[in-house]
Amino acid sequence: MRVLLVEDHKPLARALRRGLEEENFSVDVAADGAAAAERARQQGYDVIVLDLMLPKIDGLTLLQQWRSNGLKTNILVLSARSGIDDRVRSLNAGADDYLTKPFELNELLARLRALSRRCQQDQASVIRIHDLEIDTGARTVKRGGQAIPLRPREYGLLEFLAVRRGTAVTRSLIWERLYDEQGDTTSNVVDVYISYLRNKIDKGFNPPLIVTCRGQGYMLRAD
Repeated sequence: MRVLLVEDHKPLARALRRGLEEENFSVDVAADGAAAAERARQQGYDVIVLDLMLPKIDGLTLLQQWRSNGLKTNILVLSARSGIDDRVRSLNAGADDYLTKPFELNELLARLRALSRRCQQDQASVIRIHDLEIDTGARTVKRGGQAIPLRPREYGLLEFLAVRRGTAVTRSLIWERLYDEQGDTTSNVVDVYISYLRNKIDKGFNPPLIVTCRGQGYMLRAD
C-alpha cells in the first residue's frame, strides 16, 4: 500500500514512517500543507494520513481543497484535538477516519488496512477497455477472450495504467510503482516493461491500447 504521511513533527514522522515501512507500506512524507498538496497532485496514493496542525496550509483546508477538486483517495486524519466538534468537522470535510493523538501504532495499522479493504471493495473487480479484461481480484488478464499470462510486475504496471486510463503517466511515477522507491529514472527499465506489455497486450490485436505520450510518459487508451 502506498501512503502519504503529512506530519510536521519530525520525530513522530520518522517513527511512523519506520513503523509503516516495517509492515511493508511504501511511505512518502510531507512536512507541510503545500508539499502535501503537490505530492498528492503528482502521485497516486492508496491512503493519506493527514495531521490537522500544519504550516503553510492547515490540514482541514487541505482536506476541503482535495475533496472539492475531486480527490478520491482515502484520508485518515491525525489530530491532538479530541473534541467531538473537531472530529465532526473533519468527517464533514471529507475525512474517511479520525484518530486522536497519542495512539498506538497497531491501531493506526489496523485503520489503514481497513481503509485499504474499503477502497478495494469500492473498485470494480473487472476493468474492461475495448476487448481487454483485467480481473483485479484474481489478477488475471484477457484480450479478445484469450488469457494473457503476465509476470507480477507486468500485471502491476498494466493495472496501474488501467486505473488511470486516458491519462498520461510519467516514467518516474511508473518507476516508483514498479519498485516502491526513488531511483535512477533515467534508465530504460520502464521502457523495457512497457515493451514487454506491448508484446503481450497489443501484438496481434487492434487497436493498440498502450500509447506513448511524447514528453509525458505512457497511457492506456480509454474506451
